[in-house]
Amino acid sequence: MYERITLAGQKDEQGSTIDQETQWIAAAQADPAAFEPLYLRYRARIYHYLRTRLDSDEDAADLAQQVFLQAIDALPRYRPRGAPFAVWLFRIARNAALNLASRRPSCVSWDALPEIFSSATEQEPEATAIHQEALRHLRTLLATLSADKRELVALHFAAGLTSTQIAALVGKKPEAVKKQITRLLQSLKEHYHYEHP
Repeated sequence: MYERITLAGQKDEQGSTIDQETQWIAAAQADPAAFEPLYLRYRARIYHYLRTRLDSDEDAADLAQQVFLQAIDALPRYRPRGAPFAVWLFRIARNAALNLASRRPSCVSWDALPEIFSSATEQEPEATAIHQEALRHLRTLLATLSADKRELVALHFAAGLTSTQIAALVGKKPEAVKKQITRLLQSLKEHYHYEHP
């Protein structure tokens, strides 16, 4: 579903290589009009991440547009030795969401989590009702999490970032983030099955 950053020369889930992304970055640094492949690669992930932080589709789309405009503006200063491009871009998105939240109260909407949490197929009404009830229960569980734990869930599932990328973004060690996500998912799973057999 989401492409993941892989080692140089390896292919991601869309068939692009990291070397190709490096070429796209260099081209966009030379000419902002060449930013399109990077935009196409990250637009859905940025949108889904921002949608978990904002109240409406429109707000998420507007903020995503601002994130990409900020990225284009800052791209000449980007250096890959500091952070991988995905981490750099999601840092812009995270800061934009935090800045917006500081100016107005925000309510996290988990309705916009990627398609893995929703059914894209036509189902019978009973199956659809059961699926919707399960999603409502999951949203209730997510709402009980602390803000930092909800952020980890959003970065992992909505943004599609790896533990290593999340660690670079939030300033923690990758092993600690991986453990925290594993424990968090296990806890959610246990509460979900306990409360929703």
